[in-house]
Amino acid sequence: MSMARPGGVWRSRARQWEDAGGRLENVVRTRILLINIDDWKEASRAHGETFAQIRPVCTVMQVSRFVDPGWLVEIEADAILD
Repeated sequence: MSMARPGGVWRSRARQWEDAGGRLENVVRTRILLINIDDWKEASRAHGETFAQIRPVCTVMQVSRFVDPGWLVEIEADAILD
């Protein structure tokens, strides 16, 4: 997996939260779903770069497939907005 992929997903999510009036600091839980669990270190590194100061709860898991066969990673996040 290319490091740009999970990092790009986190940047895209950050823009979505900002558009909704939130910030990365509002994120309290994340989930990283991978097709290949061997990619966990790379995906976790991208997560760590994004959330180094925030430290939300994070779960990493492997799935058998996604709806789009081209997807390698799916990112989920829960945020609390005031």
